[in-house]
Amino acid sequence: MADRVSSDHPSVRTVRATCAGTATGVRLELPADDRDAFSLEEVVRVVLDGEERFARVERALTDDHYLVRGVFATPDGARGSGDPDLLADWVDDHDVRVGGSVLVDVVEPEFLYGLREPGATAYYDAHEPPSSGLQDIARGLEDGS
Repeated sequence: MADRVSSDHPSVRTVRATCAGTATGVRLELPADDRDAFSLEEVVRVVLDGEERFARVERALTDDHYLVRGVFATPDGARGSGDPDLLADWVDDHDVRVGGSVLVDVVEPEFLYGLREPGATAYYDAHEPPSSGLQDIARGLEDGS
């Protein structure tokens, strides 16, 4: 059974990201000083308003920070299958503006994160990530192998 933790629990690290506008919506820019909390190119779980979604963290082309270009309903969406990006709607529905901050809670590094607006408290079901063997099987099933 998963433990329920709040965003202000001592085990949850919070990173202040910047919401940046793009030609097609928004993205999150993660500061270079906090790169150790994120895994590059892997699909991770991201909690938006209590619902687990999926995203990928990528390296920025021009400097040392990392980016989250979108949050999606499925792992395939996070890999670029063309699914709708849920991040822009989430930003619109919350007290977040382009150029402003978004808090990224690191619930389980390299596996589970949560997004919240500054000043808000969120609650997460914290659980252990699957073993690497189970992750490989899941990836194979998602890819249709």
